[in-house]
Amino acid sequence: MYKILIVEDDIHISEMLCELLGQHAYAVVPAFSGTEALLRLQEGGFSLVLLDVMLPGKDGGQVLAEMRASMSLPIIMLTAKTDKETTVKLLQMGADDYIAKPFDNNELLARIAVQLRRTEGTSPPANTLQYKDIILDDDGYDAVIAGERVGLSKREFEILRILMAFPEKVFSKNNLYESVWGGEFFGDDNTVNVHMSKLRSKLNAINPHEEYIQTVWGIGYKMGK
Repeated sequence: MYKILIVEDDIHISEMLCELLGQHAYAVVPAFSGTEALLRLQEGGFSLVLLDVMLPGKDGGQVLAEMRASMSLPIIMLTAKTDKETTVKLLQMGADDYIAKPFDNNELLARIAVQLRRTEGTSPPANTLQYKDIILDDDGYDAVIAGERVGLSKREFEILRILMAFPEKVFSKNNLYESVWGGEFFGDDNTVNVHMSKLRSKLNAINPHEEYIQTVWGIGYKMGK
């Protein structure tokens, strides 16, 4: 089943889209802001994103740019603006398609089907992340570096998955703890430090010449360049 992320801050439009796509056998996940959308994408497994241009906080253009820096999912923009300058800019930024509001439901379904057909069999599975020579498989919790499997614990895998999903973003220890352990961070760095040290050791044991994880002093961690 295809899993689609719907990023739309208008609750009525979001509910309508969720119902429409659900009726056509798509699994749907709603997000109501740009920040929430980027967090949802860390879950993995998505086949396509419907992304509204006008969003609170990070707008659709910013979310589009961050997505394109780290993933190749099909993205269809939902926009109330139909002028050429706006639509051309969206396509130049990496959108695969756009549809103007108010849209015809059948046209939207057709555009979604076209994008899914284009990516079928031509891109890595939606539940797979790749950065440099690392490949992560969410389903099997498998990590492969330069063709060699790495035995990671669940926490180590989750840390690496979050960093790989957004390789340009710097994650603080607070971010990592709350995302991986699912609890409130109280300033105890030791838990994150120990898991990060073990993860780095396992990566470096396979390829000691590559800096996979970079420390940004005073802030946190990101994937190395």
